[in-house]
Amino acid sequence: MLEKTMNKYYVGIDTSAYTTSIGVVDDKENIIANYRQILKVNKGSRGLRQQDAVFQHINNIPDIISTLKKKINMKDIKAIGYTDQPRNIKDSYMPVFNVSKSYGISLSEVLGIKSYNFSHQEGHIAAGLYDKSIDESKPFICIHLSGGTTEVLLIQKKNSRYFINIIGGTKDISAGQLIDRIGVKLQLDFPSGKSLDKISKEGYVIKGIPISIKENWINFSGPETYFIRLIENKKYKDCDIAKSVFYCINNSLENILLNILKENNDIETILIVGGVASNTFLRENFLKNFNNIGKNIIFSDVNLSTDNGVGVAILAKNFKKRENYNE
Repeated sequence: MLEKTMNKYYVGIDTSAYTTSIGVVDDKENIIANYRQILKVNKGSRGLRQQDAVFQHINNIPDIISTLKKKINMKDIKAIGYTDQPRNIKDSYMPVFNVSKSYGISLSEVLGIKSYNFSHQEGHIAAGLYDKSIDESKPFICIHLSGGTTEVLLIQKKNSRYFINIIGGTKDISAGQLIDRIGVKLQLDFPSGKSLDKISKEGYVIKGIPISIKENWINFSGPETYFIRLIENKKYKDCDIAKSVFYCINNSLENILLNILKENNDIETILIVGGVASNTFLRENFLKNFNNIGKNIIFSDVNLSTDNGVGVAILAKNFKKRENYNE
């Protein structure tokens, strides 16, 4: 049934490495739709080739748009946002984002409306801030934890755009890659975050887990080798290994964040976004262990942590409204 409202709609399209997403918000920033289709990965595989992901995105978007047409009147869409690169840095590129770019531009041309390009990372930040009360006129720190990214970002918002500086993170594989590689080794489906989270709840942390950090940077390759060796030796239960992986990630992030805050003590807010940010262990322990440092620790809502188009839709709304205000 079509949404019966006089509101205007703003659409966000995101085609990331493993999810096809279309989100819709209205003038009041109510979430009208949050459609996500996880890409199919063969059992035992640790990922998808870009060309395979592109092919799936191309097939998924028409189905999602068909569903969206039953929800809203497409003539009420006032602007479209789309992702065209992973991050806000020079030469940041992945072929999958060409799909959201081409569909976003094409749909805007057909409807005769404006379209705006954003990075996938900007979408995560906007989704993470949804329904959160912070002073965005002040700089804040964002920890972006996803399948391919573990970065600590210093962010300043100006004119509805996020200006982002990378001030920490991983030097090798991301937290999401560590989770997926260990999950696949334990014969879980890829991506493995939800399954590993589920079995970890019955486990205990193994003593002696290697933590590899230097100043603001983490290396997860050493812990990956360590956990693979434990799996092959069959000395510990899968649930213990799962919990220990999350402990390793949590402990590593805490240590580099403490280092970063020594240099940025005036920062009040720390936002944590991305698919890995939905993990139960991190949400329970990161908040608990940082309760006494006088900082505002915010996790994105669980349903907006994973890749989605909602954040991109919010950005499109903000840009359109700012243009209208300046006209």
